[in-house]
Amino acid sequence: MTIRPFQIGPHRLENNLVLAPMAGITDRPFRTLCRRLGAGLAVSEMISANTALWGTRKSVCRLDFGDEHGPVSAQILGADPAAMAEAARINVAHGADIIDINMGCPAKKVCKVAAGSALLRDESLVAAILEAVVAAVEVPVTLKIRTGWAPEARNAPRIARIAHDSGIAALTVHGRTRACGYGAPAEYDTIRAIREQVPITLIANGDIRDAHSARAVLDYTGADAIMIGRAAQGRPWIFRDIATALATGDTPAPTPPPRAWIRDLLREHLEQLYQFYGDHGGVRIARKHIAWYSRHLPGAARFRDQINRTETPAQQLAQVLAFFDQCPDTETQAA
Repeated sequence: MTIRPFQIGPHRLENNLVLAPMAGITDRPFRTLCRRLGAGLAVSEMISANTALWGTRKSVCRLDFGDEHGPVSAQILGADPAAMAEAARINVAHGADIIDINMGCPAKKVCKVAAGSALLRDESLVAAILEAVVAAVEVPVTLKIRTGWAPEARNAPRIARIAHDSGIAALTVHGRTRACGYGAPAEYDTIRAIREQVPITLIANGDIRDAHSARAVLDYTGADAIMIGRAAQGRPWIFRDIATALATGDTPAPTPPPRAWIRDLLREHLEQLYQFYGDHGGVRIARKHIAWYSRHLPGAARFRDQINRTETPAQQLAQVLAFFDQCPDTETQAA
């Protein structure tokens, strides 16, 4: 059985399906929705360890775990062990039950300050950061990495050993190097090698889009869990679909739910965004989610242009409902 309860430290999760941290996406409304629709754990979008940046509204929102069903996993980003330790303590004080360390982000603005996946080039610094954060908090600490800096420098098995020795509770590995970005197909040989060499709780990530790929990755790598990121954008029900398929042994091709069901789910999501960010911020954050939810429907490109000009929640929501109500209840490739 590939779908099963999953343990991180003292936290027993309902299943081994995890929502990946994604900047600007995995805010509290989206995490809550994905958890309700079948994700065993949802990791927050990353927050910098530089507390001087925490006065922005964006950071305030990212530190808001109020009323969120636990366990709450908060991801921190940085390159200084002391700063990372302090960031971990502050996140725990705000309600985080798990601290996740980002050593996988490939963004240039992150790597140029030697954070994210750039840290994979300095294994001694990796060890110093992990040890500092683990010592700073009493909650479990997890780590997310890529397979290395470049294809010729895949050192993820060594990083995994460092993580295990430092007391990391679980390791997520994205099956690409930093140099690969998101364009090259994910590879799972490195994740499988980690499973064979290091006795650490292991989560596989990369190109998991449906039940078929989920089963294939779990079977091939031997990972304890899988993490899903981009495939959940506009499809938060992917966790429910994968969990059901893996539990029954049936892995059919994915098909969208009825459009009326998607409409009602999107309405709920939008209302939560307006409440969380306020009218001005909520409308703008909502635009990308609306585009993802509607991308399989006819006329989606034209609708995106229209929705990007809306300025108020009432106007935006009215246009969304009208669009979904006029669409046929069939799957059509977006134009």
